Amino acid sequence: MAKQFILFLLLLGLSASCHPMQKTVKNDTEKIITITVRNPKVEIAGQFENMASLYEKSHPLVRIQTETVGGISDDFSDLKTQMAIGQGPDIFTNVGYAATGEWLDYLVDLSEESWVGDARPDTLAPVTVEGKVYGMPMNIEGFGVIYNKELFRKAGVDQPPKTFKELEAAAQKLNQYGVTPFANGYYEEWKLGHHLTSLAFAEQSNPEAFIESLSDNRTSFTDSDSFRNLLRFVDLTLTYGNPHAATADYYTEMDAFRSGEAAMVVQGNWVEPLLENQVPKLEVGMFPIPLDNDGDAQLVTGVPSYWVVNKQSGEAEIREAKRFLRWMAESAEGRRFQTERLHFIPAFQTIDPPKTGLSGSVWKQYKQQERQSFNWSSYSPPLKEAFGQVFKRYVNEEKSKRDTLQDLDHAWRQHVSSK
Repeated sequence: MAKQFILFLLLLGLSASCHPMQKTVKNDTEKIITITVRNPKVEIAGQFENMASLYEKSHPLVRIQTETVGGISDDFSDLKTQMAIGQGPDIFTNVGYAATGEWLDYLVDLSEESWVGDARPDTLAPVTVEGKVYGMPMNIEGFGVIYNKELFRKAGVDQPPKTFKELEAAAQKLNQYGVTPFANGYYEEWKLGHHLTSLAFAEQSNPEAFIESLSDNRTSFTDSDSFRNLLRFVDLTLTYGNPHAATADYYTEMDAFRSGEAAMVVQGNWVEPLLENQVPKLEVGMFPIPLDNDGDAQLVTGVPSYWVVNKQSGEAEIREAKRFLRWMAESAEGRRFQTERLHFIPAFQTIDPPKTGLSGSVWKQYKQQERQSFNWSSYSPPLKEAFGQVFKRYVNEEKSKRDTLQDLDHAWRQHVSSK
């Protein structure tokens, strides 16, 4: 009987000692918060995940799940569907201006965040509505022509072209040397409808006034020298570029450039991580796209997109999403990762920008030139898609120059003037 009593006490003690341990484990599990991030840059997919892992080490109760989209895929094609059913990511991106208004119901007000006061001048305007800030600038980027310096030297092209005539002459020399001048990838409509179209807008003496006059039907694309010159530039890339440009995608054109098969690629400094990872010794430079012969071409630069927080997310997820963005912008680890690993040009005044590489070159030109901003932020995503389709038909030789310009007018009236 005594043995049974002792056994009973031992079992009781074990039971009492086990329950608190089980409860503690359960509580720790409940404290772990997972935030989802939609990353629109395929060039930094691995680096971004590494940065998220670094954050998790110093925040053990937070898990970050990253979904990388972009490149060939349309990074907004399924986002609206996700948001409509309440399953959108906690952090995603927004290009600003018209898109900010379109997505405003889903965006958390970030006006009180500490990084707001550190943002570089004018970078928050595209995500500011009635004095409230709804996004954190991702970085500053530049769009132009990236070129292989060694191939230029071997072909006898001593300096980056500053005029269209010089660019045409450089393409002829490269072609005679036996290298493809341009690596063209026009499969994705974002390159045609976003980046190159933005260049033609930026070439206007007053882009804002031009946009306003388009909306009021006081002018048209058929009357625009810069858009006619843009088509001439596209013609040049097609004449001195790889065949089947309309079906060649982003990765195809980058492979041609990285391998030395082509001497130039029309892209931005965002490709630097791709080049560094695969051909770190490749000597490259970048120059503005000269649409005319004035010799005053400038890079199209600005903030490409903004990190925004999903208003539909839970209270804990919103809190942790803000903390993660704050860590990227303000912590020593986050800042170092952005500049050294992601090759970002920081949009914050207290972060030193890169001094070398493509990003260093873009930053130098960004400081020296009059601003040529990414004007695609000024018009709606459906219009950008329509522009891309119009230019795609031109690349496919389905439309003449005049028809293409008229189609741009039609797209503008359909998506802007009718509103």
